[in-house]
Amino acid sequence: MTDKILTEQTGEIARIIFNQPEKRNAVSLEMWEAVEAALTRFEADPSVRILILSGAGGKAFVSGADISKFESERASEEAVAHYNATTKRVYDRMEAFTKPTIAQIDGFCIGGGVALALCCDLRICGEGSNFAVPAAKLGLGYGFPGIKRLVDVVGPSFAKEIFFTARRFTAEEARVMGLVNRVVPDAEVGTVAQETAQMIAANAPMTVNSVKFIVGQTVTPESERDLEGCEARVNACFGSQDYIEGRRAFLEKRKPNFVGA
Repeated sequence: MTDKILTEQTGEIARIIFNQPEKRNAVSLEMWEAVEAALTRFEADPSVRILILSGAGGKAFVSGADISKFESERASEEAVAHYNATTKRVYDRMEAFTKPTIAQIDGFCIGGGVALALCCDLRICGEGSNFAVPAAKLGLGYGFPGIKRLVDVVGPSFAKEIFFTARRFTAEEARVMGLVNRVVPDAEVGTVAQETAQMIAANAPMTVNSVKFIVGQTVTPESERDLEGCEARVNACFGSQDYIEGRRAFLEKRKPNFVGA
């Protein structure tokens, strides 16, 4: 759909790459639409066990919306509504993606970049990365779903500080508040993200994906939790060929060969 969103797959690991480094990977409407199409394809592909999101160029993950496109993409009330509906679908699809996801964060992670990273399961960044949500500097409103995702990750106090100050936070500050899982040397971000993905992909997919679903239910309002769905996924793990394979591999002191069934 656009060369500004690249997709690739190596073995069981798929990637979506934001490819507009000259604008620090700022995202346009057509890029969001391409991401949505990629998510649909990778979700349906049984050979994909894990997805990594990253930005091209080594200077930024995603630095928010491509403001140069606002005149053509967000000039009218109808266009704004269409743009917002598209981005909401992408964030929701990313958060609901049934397989593990990693945000590989090099450099700037700003505005919509933070929102996108929060939809991923794990966030790995470089020591030189920095984070900001500058909505208060632009007079923007920020809806409940995005703020809830942030609060679920960093807690209400840090969420307020991020929004109230609208300042840039260092990688170490992000680690302390729990916004990222790991901070590594800048030159090693891609390697560590790949190694983490390989480690996850080698484990039993049904177990990993069931845990993702169940953890999601823990931050869902109690009255809306799908506890039957949680139990069904646990039972499916115990009834799977992978459970048999895992036991045998342990007894035989070898690596298991999980197939996701």
